[in-house]
Amino acid sequence: MGKKLKEYIISLRTLIEGGRIENIEALRRELLTEIGFWQHERLIHLLVTILFALLTMSVLIVIMFYHSIAVLVLFFALLVLLVPYIRHYYILENGVQTLYVLYEQLTKLQKIDGFPNECIPSRPGVTIPPLKHSKSGE
Repeated sequence: MGKKLKEYIISLRTLIEGGRIENIEALRRELLTEIGFWQHERLIHLLVTILFALLTMSVLIVIMFYHSIAVLVLFFALLVLLVPYIRHYYILENGVQTLYVLYEQLTKLQKIDGFPNECIPSRPGVTIPPLKHSKSGE
């Protein structure tokens, strides 16, 4: 998963830096969809990481009361699994944060290409009406 995310980020950076984007709005919609998928992946891995951390701490507490080789082996097995889960979650978290930055860059590019700020939707299909300026006397 981490490799796939890194490849996607590299391809997006290449597109943005190359300046050869034909349809910025379509790319932004695709990026929002991808961000949603990666956020879901990140949430699942966060829950699994928390579960393994709680199990590891619980077994550590059990070790304090029951001095058994089997419990000690279980503790080290959980610890060996916990470290890669934390690393993988770290990669997913940083990758999603990078996707947020790339989305903001696409939004800035879209503003430069002539779209007024008030017409750029916060979500696909939502148009934000322009603000009405009130007079100071009202």
